[in-house]
Amino acid sequence: MPVVHDPGTLPADLPVPPDDGAARHLEGRALPPLSLPATDGSSVDLSALQGRAVVFVYPRTGRPGEHPPPGWDAIPGARGCTAQCCSFRDHFHELRELGVAHLFGLSAQDTGYQREAALRLDLTFPILSDAELRLARALALPTFQVMGMTLLARMVLVIDAGVITKVFYPVFPPDQSAREVAAWLRNGAPRPD
Repeated sequence: MPVVHDPGTLPADLPVPPDDGAARHLEGRALPPLSLPATDGSSVDLSALQGRAVVFVYPRTGRPGEHPPPGWDAIPGARGCTAQCCSFRDHFHELRELGVAHLFGLSAQDTGYQREAALRLDLTFPILSDAELRLARALALPTFQVMGMTLLARMVLVIDAGVITKVFYPVFPPDQSAREVAAWLRNGAPRPD
């Protein structure tokens, strides 16, 4: 019987992504004024948001029964996008109570693909599409290549008044990402101005 791929289940032997320094330049950077399409039909300019925003960045969500690119599980930091999305869904109310005014996922997948995932996973927040890699290029976000696709490396950005004030990178394990952000917010994160 063939094995059915389940993107929500993480293998026990996932490789840990190293801190290669590719995100060190991001803290203190102002977001560029550009709008990204969201799964709720809106267009979001992260530089113009009032209050604290959390944006978790991930390579690509998979679909149940569809196999990922060959070797996907062996790429450090690649596997776990669905688990990370569900982690933020499950901690959504806690993050709001901790002062997060805006929560978004972000990938280089197109909005149609993301919308299917948002509905299937019952996400309580929009996912933003950077399919043209405009934000990735403007901020020099770390990326990697798989089967001709340029994908965003997994990280979490905390944004206050259009400025990145905290970066979680690398993120591992991905299913604990929201819990890590919540712990930081609870235990001494500076208050947004």
